[in-house]
Amino acid sequence: MDKRDVALHATLPSVAVPRFGPLELPLQPCDRILIASNGVFIESFRRWGHFIRQVGSLGPVVVPYGVCQPTTTLTSGKLPRELLHAFNAHADKTPDVEVGGSIIWNENTKQYRLALSKSLASSGSHLKQEVANLDAGEHLVIDCHSHAHHHAFFSAQDDQDDRGATKFAYVVGNCNRPTQSTAMRLCVKGVFESFGPGQT
Repeated sequence: MDKRDVALHATLPSVAVPRFGPLELPLQPCDRILIASNGVFIESFRRWGHFIRQVGSLGPVVVPYGVCQPTTTLTSGKLPRELLHAFNAHADKTPDVEVGGSIIWNENTKQYRLALSKSLASSGSHLKQEVANLDAGEHLVIDCHSHAHHHAFFSAQDDQDDRGATKFAYVVGNCNRPTQSTAMRLCVKGVFESFGPGQT
């Protein structure tokens, strides 16, 4: 095999799900394709969470593999609502332009923190930002941005930006009104799952 293909395949290996024994969990953060008797799944393992989502079907093909199920495990614990509220308050201070931020989890202290992004260029419908650097043992869990006067939603550009990531994405909108709108979703390597009110 061409060494370029070997290098590429190593970034997203394929694993057959065992029929009789357990599927061994990754030892290090990685992404894998899992081929099971009930379909094809994407697995994304991070220090802060482990996710498995179905992305395809094998149709009528019979394979000698085991069954796989969607999985969600948050090793970092419950998502910090208070930091989401803190980001909302930050967006409320500059309602005419978009702002960004990161909610980061530290695997050593087991604590979350909110890091606000540096705006390089921003308007009521655009944001170019410099995101906060991660210290040793830190991991981005929630990627936040505001929509200024506009309603909270995920745009086609957001879909493109989030396609290769494993993270939560959060948007706050209507920042010029007494009641803001919010939207949140889980991103797993191109699989997007939206959360309704009260689900975070």
